[in-house]
Amino acid sequence: MTAPSLPSPAREFSPGLVLRGVRPPLRLADHRLIAFDMDSTLINIECIDEIADAAGRKAEVAAITEAAMRGEISDFKDSLRRRLALLAGVEEAQLAHVYRARLRLNPGAAELVLACKAAGLKVLLVSGGFSYFADRLRERLALDFARSNRLEIVDGRLSGRVLLQDWGDIVDGAMKRQTVLDCCSLIGCSPAQAIVMGDGANDLEMMQAAGLSVAYRAKPRVREQAHVAIDLGGLDRLLEIFDAGRG
Repeated sequence: MTAPSLPSPAREFSPGLVLRGVRPPLRLADHRLIAFDMDSTLINIECIDEIADAAGRKAEVAAITEAAMRGEISDFKDSLRRRLALLAGVEEAQLAHVYRARLRLNPGAAELVLACKAAGLKVLLVSGGFSYFADRLRERLALDFARSNRLEIVDGRLSGRVLLQDWGDIVDGAMKRQTVLDCCSLIGCSPAQAIVMGDGANDLEMMQAAGLSVAYRAKPRVREQAHVAIDLGGLDRLLEIFDAGRG
């Protein structure tokens, strides 16, 4: 199985579903791994922006988030550290509030995960967001792997920093790519057998490493480089390009 070549002319396969360099129907079972970005891809929010809302600094933090996702800030680690510094002092309880009251799976997320697992794929969640949310989503959706940033909490409040983990401290674009490659190696498949879904500039490196890249309601720079762009509807619209929508 070889990765489709890019760039290729875009064509609308069906309303709101745009393809580049792929010819349906594909077979879902030809793939071995599907990797999801978390914020604004698997879920409906940017968690850091919602945490910032509790600190009364949402507009300031969201402006940095948006610039980073558009690719206007090239150093994701720097942009994350800048945003985290603004969150110092936020109570840990606000994380629980964001998860309960604001975080929702994007439409079709559970259906797509179930279809992929039924076809034998392993499922990875890799995020420049936070383990507080990623770990709960991993359990909720029975995902196989998850990697994200771990917030430092001191005396029940965010310190404005992340903790060092055995792989590093911050998941940026390069780490997302490496995580996909590591998972492929672990399960014994080629990166060409991986599907990667994302929406922002820090997803591009892992999308470019995969056999099938999918942009979900993505920034223009990401959308223009993906094999599949889902502009309308849910994540499970990806299944439309596979045999019988599933096989």
